[in-house]
Amino acid sequence: MVVAPVDPSKVEVGDIVLARVAGTVYLHLVSSVDPARKRVQISNNRGRVNGWTGHDRVFGICVTVDDVPRSGATGKTVAADSDESSRT
Repeated sequence: MVVAPVDPSKVEVGDIVLARVAGTVYLHLVSSVDPARKRVQISNNRGRVNGWTGHDRVFGICVTVDDVPRSGATGKTVAADSDESSRT
């Protein structure tokens, strides 16, 4: 899996994002967006909604899984030093 820095204002439902929740960073599925309040609703992969989090806590977007690009991530990443990208 490859995660790259993201522009949170471009995140859409169905994206997989890296977000800080209660001091820990997790990958979450975006289940809703609220652009007016600059926040996204995050859920887990079992259908449970975890709640809303602000754009300031959304740091990355999953761009590939097993070397297969996620088409929804196109155009949402921001330029950053390669040290800031994360491989897990």
